[in-house]
Amino acid sequence: MDNILLGVGTQKGLFLGRRRGDGSWGFTGPHFPMQAVYSVAIDTRRSVPRLLAGADSSHWGPSVFRSDDLGASWHEPARPAVKFPQGTDTSLERVWQLHPAGAAAPDVVYAGTEPGALFRSDDGGETFEFVRSLWEHPQREHWGAGFGGQAVHTVVTDPRDPGAVTVAVSTGGVYSSRDGGASWAPSNTGVRADFLPDPYPEFGQCVHKIAQDPTDPDRLYLQNHGGVYRSDDGGALWTDIGKGLPADFGFAVTTHPRLGGVAYVFPVSDGGDRYPPGYRCQVYRTEDSGGSWSALSAGLPHEDHYGIVLRDALRTDDADPAGVYFGNRNGEVYASADEGDSWKLVASHLPAVLCVRAAVVQ
Repeated sequence: MDNILLGVGTQKGLFLGRRRGDGSWGFTGPHFPMQAVYSVAIDTRRSVPRLLAGADSSHWGPSVFRSDDLGASWHEPARPAVKFPQGTDTSLERVWQLHPAGAAAPDVVYAGTEPGALFRSDDGGETFEFVRSLWEHPQREHWGAGFGGQAVHTVVTDPRDPGAVTVAVSTGGVYSSRDGGASWAPSNTGVRADFLPDPYPEFGQCVHKIAQDPTDPDRLYLQNHGGVYRSDDGGALWTDIGKGLPADFGFAVTTHPRLGGVAYVFPVSDGGDRYPPGYRCQVYRTEDSGGSWSALSAGLPHEDHYGIVLRDALRTDDADPAGVYFGNRNGEVYASADEGDSWKLVASHLPAVLCVRAAVVQ
């Protein structure tokens, strides 16, 4: 059985889980107690995996911590790793995303932040440089702020081309670069914005999450503020694939680590309640790129369940068979060791879960 490391970022610290040989789990934490951990990365591109955590201190402010011993110890740089430069007249509120790029860029890590900006590291997340081109995009001043604030919360990189980067902004929509971040273009054609006078604007959509297909990097899945979409051309055009889901609202979407056409979502009722549809805890999986969806609920609560899954709190690992994980705002973490066919509760009574990440480690 693969040795899995599971990182769970919560409203009050980071918890690290390890799967034992008998399939049970043990957790350490909280690391960074009383700090909200909105972003976690497990960078397995190096011989010893590096953990990165974006933690918010109400006293000292946000910071990016790193560990090269699987969380036994943590290092915080003497100077802020992510900092807005002079002249921007703003300061960092939160690191929403920490994304190690592909093997073609082995030391590159991107950080997406609130306010909505992008930073790039060329040393594995030790220091970051401000991506000024996105900040100075003429549409940025018109971006709104979602309920959770204005943030670059998703970064997707193309494993074939280190210069191809896609980001999602709440609420600005999808933006793509094909020149390493020197320039950016909105990529929202086909995505609805029901809250705007023009329901299909060039930008301004409240995109909640994007995930990339493992076999075709041009195929992307998008969970919108109303609508689930797929693009087969790197985000140039999006098609609604929400038919068959109990609700097209939700926050999270993730993909299988190896199988093309396999993606997972956790639907949430739109409107004023924001609960799982029918108060049932169910993950939905497509195995045909969104042509159809099936409910995955074996081992999950069947009724009277009110915990929703936030945008970064549904994730797969790189094991075979793949593991699937999600945490909810009730402080529960569920894991599937069989690609979603069955689930078990592996942690409970945690603070509200904000993000999860999992990977095979030695």
